[in-house]
Amino acid sequence: MIKTITTVVFFTAIITSVPMGAIAGDGHDSGWGYTGHAGPEHWVNISKEFALCGKGKEQSPVNISGAKISNLPVIQFDYKPSSLEILNNGHTIQVNHAAGSSITVGGEKYELLQFHFHTPSENIVDGKAFPKEMHLVHKNAKGQLAVVGVFTKEGAKNTALDKIWEHMPNKAGDKKMLASVSVNAAELLPADRSYYSFNGSLTTPPCSEGVKWMVLKTPIEASNAQIKQFAKVIGSNARPVQPVHARELRAM
Repeated sequence: MIKTITTVVFFTAIITSVPMGAIAGDGHDSGWGYTGHAGPEHWVNISKEFALCGKGKEQSPVNISGAKISNLPVIQFDYKPSSLEILNNGHTIQVNHAAGSSITVGGEKYELLQFHFHTPSENIVDGKAFPKEMHLVHKNAKGQLAVVGVFTKEGAKNTALDKIWEHMPNKAGDKKMLASVSVNAAELLPADRSYYSFNGSLTTPPCSEGVKWMVLKTPIEASNAQIKQFAKVIGSNARPVQPVHARELRAM
């Protein structure tokens, strides 16, 4: 399936100054997008706050290729059910997660904040993109971010995803809060939790660096209809891959 390749560079930068609205596409009022003069190649010109989108040396996403096999720490997932809070922010469909879910990696604990989706996948493997990618965004007590990426391939209908898609807001700016609907991000993970890792950035403006990326090797499945439903509402929302520069890519 996917060659054993990874990108790992553990981040050292602390990005406590990144506003919550900037985390992985949370905001939608800064004039940026994915096409035309608002597209990724123009982000650096839209605002001086987006300078890293054009000048950064550890930008995401990346083409995961030629990664070094390493003794990476296991990601310990401790995800719990949460009532569904789902929004269409104009750039993605995002699910905000209640407090109490986390991952622990190498003794460091990161709380799950939200997860959202991109189509096609932003990260690619050996030049291959997947139909969709989910990003689970976490933050530790120091304010450092860690993102777990999960690829999606076309296959069987995903019942866990279907429960979320059933309430997908079709209009930018719409949000639904449904206490009666319980979601658990653990149900959206593959059984095999081995991963690629690299030091990176937010994939949306302001493209802040110092983000710890862990991309699971094994994709989950979703039906063609589920993939198309997202694309119909959001459209293509993947930033092109960025140069690796001096980063070391590692794989479990």
